[in-house]
This record gives sequence, C-alpha cells and structure tokens, in this order.
Amino acid sequence: SSNESFARSAVACFAAQMDPTLEELGDIRTAVSEAVTNCIVHAYPNGLGIITLRCRILKDNVLDIVIKDKGVGIGDLEQARKPMFTTGGSDRSGMGFTIMESFMTSFSVTSQPGKGTTVHMRRRLQRRT
Repeated sequence: SSNESFARSAVACFAAQMDPTLEELGDIRTAVSEAVTNCIVHAYPNGLGIITLRCRILKDNVLDIVIKDKGVGIGDLEQARKPMFTTGGSDRSGMGFTIMESFMTSFSVTSQPGKGTTVHMRRRLQRRT
C-alpha cells in the first residue's frame, strides 16, 4: 500500500544519515515494511486506523525503531510469533515477525487485545571508514 511504502521510505531516509550499507538499508526497509503491513492487515480489519512510527539514533551506531498501533491487538502472541502462523488468510505467509527478527539486532513485540500492538526493533549498523 502507499502507507506502507511511505513508512518504509521515511525510515530509510532517516537511517541514511547513519551511512548504512545497501544491505543494511534493505534489511531495515524490509523489517519496517513487514511491521507496517501487519498493522494495516491485522490491527484494523474494519477500516482505517492510526499507526505511529518513531525512529531514533542511539549510541554505538544503533537505529531504534518503534511501530505502534491502537488496533485489535494479538490474543496469543506466542502463537503469532511462530513461523508460518497467520490469521490473514491464504495470501499471507505468516513470516512477518520471523523476517523482522532475522533482519534486526534486537526485536520485541508487545500486545494487548483491544488496545493494540507495539513492535520495537533495533539495528546496530557497521561503522564505515
């Protein structure tokens, strides 16, 4: 969607000031895309909703990203984090959380049914000389 594309591009532009490699930038864009797509597909099944995205640069060249929604939340977070599990139908792969976790240095997700979900990701970038 255009919203997912906008979020991915905004984070990539913010991260660019850290001089990431193309591979690092691709990983960050993919992880953000997965997180925002989850919000769009799962958090607000009956229409539009707000997605909040926050980026910061931390010490030791770490990019800190938080993506939050105030949607329906996830009832069984442990089950939802299992590879191949999806509630989104046959067109969804169920790999979103797995992809986010594999591309980031650290990854966590918290959720409360009826209150929303927060994805917190960090990526330590290589220092280029």
